[in-house]
Amino acid sequence: MPITVEHVTHFLAAAATLIHERRDELTALDAAIGDADHGANLDRGFTAVMARLPSVADKDIGTVLKTTGMTIVSTVGGASGPLYGTAFVRAGMALADRHEISTEEILLALEAALDGIVARGKAQRGEKTIVDALAPAIEALQAALAAGKPLGQALQVAADAAEAGAKATIPMLALKGRASYLGERSIGHQDPGATSTAYLLRALAMTCSRVEEGA
Repeated sequence: MPITVEHVTHFLAAAATLIHERRDELTALDAAIGDADHGANLDRGFTAVMARLPSVADKDIGTVLKTTGMTIVSTVGGASGPLYGTAFVRAGMALADRHEISTEEILLALEAALDGIVARGKAQRGEKTIVDALAPAIEALQAALAAGKPLGQALQVAADAAEAGAKATIPMLALKGRASYLGERSIGHQDPGATSTAYLLRALAMTCSRVEEGA
């Protein structure tokens, strides 16, 4: 079954709900190595996205995602606003003019999002950032799809990989962002950006699983 604009809107709603539910957890993680505002900032950003979505409900998927990205940039402070904003804008550019997308195009959009984050943040794997969750998730998704798993199951595998990637940031030394100012004191703390990335992928997996189940 193809993924439609309505499904993408459902994903964004699920993401907004999950970020809101995990707001305090994300803020607590950020308190240890950042400005203690990651959860609050993302929650504000996705609340703004949900308010904006009705104005683009009749548009293509690319427009919905680009609007999401631009809204996040304009409402989310710190480093996460530009990074997540760029990710959604790049994903939207990859899906420009599409009203329905295939499994392969979802993978393409995630790869474009990662490329955008790497370009904007100048980050690589192992530096205690969003990349440490998103990159292994994409690799897991590629492998799961190649093994013949349906999209929903493949995205669940990807979300699991993202969560494992987020936990793997705990022993890392932060080399980017405000956390890098702490030096070795950043070791022993889970990166909040990698953690929120895992939640976004979980929301995507839940949405696509429901689509396949006909829910």
